[in-house]
Amino acid sequence: MNIVVLAKQVPDPEAYVEITADGKNIEIEQKFSSNLFDEVALEEALRIREKHGGKVKVISLGNERAIEVLRTGISMGADEALLLEDQAFQNGDGMSTALALSKAVALEPFDIILCGRQAIDDDRGEIGPMVAQFLGLPHVGNIIKLDVEATAAVAESPIEGGREVVEVALPAVFTAERGLNEPRTPPITGVMKAMRAVIARATPADLGLSAGQIGLEGSKVRIVRYTSPRRRPDVRLIPGEPAEAAAEAARLLVDVEKVI
Repeated sequence: MNIVVLAKQVPDPEAYVEITADGKNIEIEQKFSSNLFDEVALEEALRIREKHGGKVKVISLGNERAIEVLRTGISMGADEALLLEDQAFQNGDGMSTALALSKAVALEPFDIILCGRQAIDDDRGEIGPMVAQFLGLPHVGNIIKLDVEATAAVAESPIEGGREVVEVALPAVFTAERGLNEPRTPPITGVMKAMRAVIARATPADLGLSAGQIGLEGSKVRIVRYTSPRRRPDVRLIPGEPAEAAAEAARLLVDVEKVI
């Protein structure tokens, strides 16, 4: 069972983010981490390999810094890692990124592709479905349970008011939701192995892609401007007895805020 995990390096949740003066870019404090949902996907891949045998390969698109995500994957137990590292890959939208990742996945035979349901920086949740589309594969999103057999898998996803159970033929793409598992802590032997590991790289030429298909040039989406979220108004405390405070709150909602 050959499993590919797509992983992304994202800004640390506590990193400071600031919009540049011209509003066209953002500056991020140099604090980064692995995407939480991708770690869940990797843990599931490792469990499948432990049960069925095979190989787990982690692929990431990014700059030299993103190699840390791949070393984390190897320290957890992944067998191989590949970094799509070229300036032409950078600053792409979801479609150009998914195209490059799908070409990288297709370099070797595979049975399952796993990735997080979304990256915690942009929250768009588009890479998994787009990779599936480029490869012509079935996709099941937001899975919280996955049972794999030789040629098929049964996945379970939460829906409003219940859960949906879907059976798909392999190969297929699955995006992992929190609750699918609890990612393991890398053992010290895994950390040492990851520090020594030589991470393979791939360029656009290796994937048969031109600069016009990937990165900013290949993107269909253009960012016009970043704006800060609207500042929330200060909380107002209404004094008095409960009945009086409730009446005053109702008056404010009707006469001042005009929301009723």
